[in-house]
Amino acid sequence: MLCQALRRFGKKLVRKHPLELPVAETAPARSLSTLDLVVLGVGNTLGVSVYILAGEVARDQAGPSFVICILVAGLTSVLAGLCYGEISARVPHSGSAYLYSYVTVGELWAFITGWFLILTTFAHIGIRIWAWTLFFDNLFGNKFSLTLQETFLPQAPGVFVEILGFIIMFLLLLIMELLTRNIRQLSLVTKMLTLVKVLALGFVIISGFLKGDLHNWKLTEDDYIKAGLNDTSSLGLLGSGGFVPFGFQGILRGSATCIYAFTGFNIIVTRVELAQNPKCSIPKSIMISLFICFLVYFGVSVALTLMVPYYQLQPGSALPEAFLHIGWAPAYHFVNVGFFCSLSTKVFGNMFPIRQQVYMMAKDGLLFPVLTRIQTGTYMPILATMIIFIVATIMAFFLGFTDLLDLRSIGALLVFTLLAFIVLILRYQPERKNGGKEAEVLGENEGNEMQVQEENEGNEAQVQEENEGNEAQVQEESEGNEAEVQENRPAAESLTLQALFFPGNPTPTALSGWVVSVCSSLLVLLLTLLCLVLARWPVLLSGDPVWITVVVLLLVLITGMTGVIWRQPQSSSPIHFKVPGLPLLPLLSIFLNIYLMMQMTAGTWALFGSWVLVGFAIYFGYGIRHSQIP
Repeated sequence: MLCQALRRFGKKLVRKHPLELPVAETAPARSLSTLDLVVLGVGNTLGVSVYILAGEVARDQAGPSFVICILVAGLTSVLAGLCYGEISARVPHSGSAYLYSYVTVGELWAFITGWFLILTTFAHIGIRIWAWTLFFDNLFGNKFSLTLQETFLPQAPGVFVEILGFIIMFLLLLIMELLTRNIRQLSLVTKMLTLVKVLALGFVIISGFLKGDLHNWKLTEDDYIKAGLNDTSSLGLLGSGGFVPFGFQGILRGSATCIYAFTGFNIIVTRVELAQNPKCSIPKSIMISLFICFLVYFGVSVALTLMVPYYQLQPGSALPEAFLHIGWAPAYHFVNVGFFCSLSTKVFGNMFPIRQQVYMMAKDGLLFPVLTRIQTGTYMPILATMIIFIVATIMAFFLGFTDLLDLRSIGALLVFTLLAFIVLILRYQPERKNGGKEAEVLGENEGNEMQVQEENEGNEAQVQEENEGNEAQVQEESEGNEAEVQENRPAAESLTLQALFFPGNPTPTALSGWVVSVCSSLLVLLLTLLCLVLARWPVLLSGDPVWITVVVLLLVLITGMTGVIWRQPQSSSPIHFKVPGLPLLPLLSIFLNIYLMMQMTAGTWALFGSWVLVGFAIYFGYGIRHSQIP
């Protein structure tokens, strides 16, 4: 009884979401070309991140090596983009990583993914509120809080003034969101704002190479003393000087935070049903938009760190203040306009991702049914928008700017890891009717249905005229064939050491798919252990034989299991995009994601763990019993 109960419980955790048939690609609603999707991805990814990350990462975490942080974060995001591309080609439906997980690996991982996405969206809105507050404070010469203190609360403590500032930003953004939620011309407005901010960032890149000073990448203690920062001989919080003032640990920590700059490209997969050729245009637009954003971010980071010493970068206004530093005052206002456009493009439609995610999970029965009305009716979406903004404002005030950036990044890294794991498993599974292939198979069945029916009717009379002797002969032959199949099946599906490295079947089987699933799960565990050990890299550099032995052992096991996966037959189903270099690239993506997550602070992990516990309580207390999937 206990085993049966555990088996039923386990089946509930891995039950998969059946896909509805996709809309025909010739439908009139399909109006987005690849260029439109690229503009959408660039507009949603590129912009405010570089304005706010420069002050947080370059100033306090990495210094001039901020450019390396952008490079590492860009590489990590490109690997994730490859995985997004293949899964979107296999599952051509509008959705998110939540839907992809539900269709491929089951309900539990889908809930975890959706719960992560809700957290990252809350953190994203909180970051927006922080960014707007910093923007207005810097726009008025850092006198925004002083003006509030003198005008409204002359005798109040500073914390109340800060609360009032957040409330004002909350009301401003809420009004902008409500006023723009039904404007049909938002696409044109967004394209115009995207053009302005791209021009502003391009101007920053050109200016940096014209007015930049390579000496800012070689700062020494004498430079700090000349700047009046000689209060400590060890330079303290300013680092040790040079290109990497905060050391290798600073690069890793900054790279983990910089993941936030590349988290907007996944909006493309929510437009699958509007794309003209989704199987081809979705993967292509993801990669093109990521490549454009990386080039811009990398160019801006190089230009900024060349123009201004990293310790003089101001939080929230690093790019505009750089032009005051080099004496180009008019350019200060132009870059501020670009900053405003970057903020504005993310305000329009800011609520759609989180409302859509909550609606999908509630519709599937994983969240409470009242939340399905978040996308319907007249007043419920407005009320939901207000509640979401209130929660995000509270998070922004109590958690702080850096905490929100880290929460957004750690959630994105976990989702990236899951997607790479899904790609690694799906490529080695036997063919089954799902996703786009399901529609194709169903279409073929419908086309052949009449023909099969006519053949059956034509043969019916002949079958009825056959005598019992022939029936007995047919039955004996069938039993003989079944016995032969049963005798051959164990040999074909038997698991041996030789079969692990030299499988006899050129196409994926149930056994080979199971082998890949087990090895992939063990590889994720081994890579996690390896990242935990590598996080103690100062001990490794000291030559401690115990830790070096552990690293070598883990590498041997990882190499062996990777070889087992590599030897298994891959699916030959024709899809428009596949991740190259399997299984190495997905495993590299998983390693980078986990290693960057290890750089997060203990406080960030505590906040994230609390959110996960709340999610598990909701799922095991409600969602698993009310799921709409049988």
